[in-house]
Amino acid sequence: MFRLEEETEADVWEVEALYDLCFAPGREALSSYRLREGVPRVAALCLVLRDGDGTLAAVIRYWPVKVGGKPTLLLGPVAVHPTRQGEGLGALLMRESLAEARRLGWERVLLVGDAPYYRRFGFIKRDNVTMPPPTNPDRVLGIDLKPGAWDGVTGQVTKADG
Repeated sequence: MFRLEEETEADVWEVEALYDLCFAPGREALSSYRLREGVPRVAALCLVLRDGDGTLAAVIRYWPVKVGGKPTLLLGPVAVHPTRQGEGLGALLMRESLAEARRLGWERVLLVGDAPYYRRFGFIKRDNVTMPPPTNPDRVLGIDLKPGAWDGVTGQVTKADG
C-alpha cells in the first residue's frame, strides 16, 4: 500500500536525500538545474510516494520553463529508491503527474532523459528544442498534453521568469 501526496516543505530534506542517493554527485551542475534556480517548482505536480510505513519510495518534480517563449513544464527529476526499483513506482508517478498536468491545463512537457524509457509514456525527441549546454540533443524529449501543443514550438529552453 502506497500513499501518493503532494510534496510539502517538510518533505524537502528527504526528497533531496533520495535524489543524492539515486543520482551522481554534481547533479546540480546539469543544465536542467540552471533552469530551475530561483524558480518555484509547480507544487501541485511535485509528488511523493510513501510506503505503508511512511518511508519515501519515489518522487517526481516539475518546473515551469519556456520553449521559444511558450510556457512548458520541465519534468524532473524523478527518482525511485534503489530498494523499490522495478516495482513500477516511477511509471505510476509519471502517469499520475502527467494526468494532473493535463487536468490543470498545461499543454506540453519537456524532459531530458532516455528515449527508450520515456517513449512508453508518449515522449518523443524534440529536434528543434535546444537545452542549455552541455545537453545531449538526443535526450531532449517532449509530450503533447493537448493535441498539437508542440506544433511550431521550437527554440531555446529558458527560465520561466526570463
